[in-house]
This record gives sequence, C-alpha cells and structure tokens, in this order.
Amino acid sequence: QKVLQHVLRERLRERPVVGSWKALEEYLSIALRHERTEKLLVLFLDSKNGLICDEVVQEGTVDHVPTYPREIAKRALQLDASAVIMVHNHPSGDPTPSKGDVEMTRRVIAALAALDIAMHDHAIVGRNEVVSLRRTGAV
Repeated sequence: QKVLQHVLRERLRERPVVGSWKALEEYLSIALRHERTEKLLVLFLDSKNGLICDEVVQEGTVDHVPTYPREIAKRALQLDASAVIMVHNHPSGDPTPSKGDVEMTRRVIAALAALDIAMHDHAIVGRNEVVSLRRTGAV
C-alpha cells in the first residue's frame, strides 16, 4: 500500500493537482480509505497548483478530527503555499459531509482568504467514494 501511495503521489507532482481530480481521488483513497480514525490531510499547492507537499496535520477519533484554521494557515505560510486542498476520512465508510464538516470548512476558507491563500476544495474519503464539498455546492 505504501509503494502504491508513493507512486500515486508522484503522479500528482507531475501536473497541476486541481486539473487532475481522478489522480487525486485515487491517491486519497489509498492514503485514507482504510484508516480507523479520522485524519485531516492537507495538500499544499504552489501558484500553478503543483503539489508542494501533503501532510496529516491532525489525527482524531472514530468520528471526529479537530481542525484548527490557524494551524493550517501557519503551515501554508511556512511552505509559501498559494492554495490548499483539505481532505479527511470518515472511518464509517459514508463520505457524506456533516453540518460540522461544512461549518469548519467555511472557517478555514475565511482564515486562509485573509492571507490570500485559496482553498480549492475539501474532500471527504469514504470506503468506496471521495466526495468534494466544492462539487456538491456545500461550500
């Protein structure tokens, strides 16, 4: 699994992440689908939407991961990121966003916007599907 995850991450580095949703979805599924607790992964992107790095910035419980907009913004500034994509998993297997997921996403968007850092999306990884909050119109 780690080898496949590495190969898929390298594919993301080869072209703009935002333009390759399918490649991103494959990578995220391998990275988070089988986790037993919620993890918040953030992809930090450069001005051309290339992947600078991706990091698990928080680990939580079976049904919650604490999210601190300040910490995401701080790390984005350290990396000179122009944009981010937030991702977390739902160990239950159901990637449907909760009201809390949407509210937290809006708080992070506001914090990053104040620093001229875009948040392109927040994706939730379930057992068989990855849901984009942007595509669903939730944010």
